[in-house]
Amino acid sequence: MKLLTLNCHSWQEENQLEKIKYLAETIYERDYDVVALQEVSQHRESQIIYGNIREDNFALLLVEELKKLGTAYNFIWDFSHYGYDIYEEGVALLSKQPFTDVQSFYISQSEGIENWKSRKIIGGSVEFKGEAYSFYSCHTGWWSDAEEPFRYQGEKILEISKNTDNKVFFMGDFNNDANIIGEGYEFLIKNGLTDTFTAAKIKDDGCTVPGEIAGWEDDISKKRLDLILAGTPVEVYSSNVIFNGKNKNIISDHFGVEIIL
Repeated sequence: MKLLTLNCHSWQEENQLEKIKYLAETIYERDYDVVALQEVSQHRESQIIYGNIREDNFALLLVEELKKLGTAYNFIWDFSHYGYDIYEEGVALLSKQPFTDVQSFYISQSEGIENWKSRKIIGGSVEFKGEAYSFYSCHTGWWSDAEEPFRYQGEKILEISKNTDNKVFFMGDFNNDANIIGEGYEFLIKNGLTDTFTAAKIKDDGCTVPGEIAGWEDDISKKRLDLILAGTPVEVYSSNVIFNGKNKNIISDHFGVEIIL
């Protein structure tokens, strides 16, 4: 099984449409089974196509590009808050297999779409070779945030992990640097989640943010914010950073992570 997670930084990138095409080409080439995306946005005034999906929804355009390449992916999406005042910003999951048991819910204390610190995760179950897997796309807050501390959100994630019989994966931008001791990453690992990066037989340095970005102002250190965490120990063949200028071109302010189980 091949998995990819990427914070898209959607509609904040130059040459955005070209980068959507490049992402689609890479998904097609690498043949991922499940893709988790964060900062998946659409303009709040764009035309509704169906449900809550508007015509410029980043995930919708990505799936349309994949169709042009001859491969069909199902996708689910929901938004948690307005980003940059004009976007509905959310998270998405893509899969070749249809999703069942689709869930979307707030893990933050705030549930107001006007509050950019409001955080939802979206999840869905997929069957592979007769076995059920659950995947969640996550974009969480910061450990030390006084208004929305990560510990509250982390406890919600751990609760999901403990209350499912499926093999479960949490994929995304956790806004907690895995290199920092005593904060959100360590909280999740000490409470039972498995980091597929540390479990991998083959891996690189894992860095997904090489310097300063929004939310990490004045921090020029290399950070490992984007993770694929499993609810139980798993065998991982490889974990590699992608879209970092070495393994595919840079297409976002975050690099992605791809693993092979």
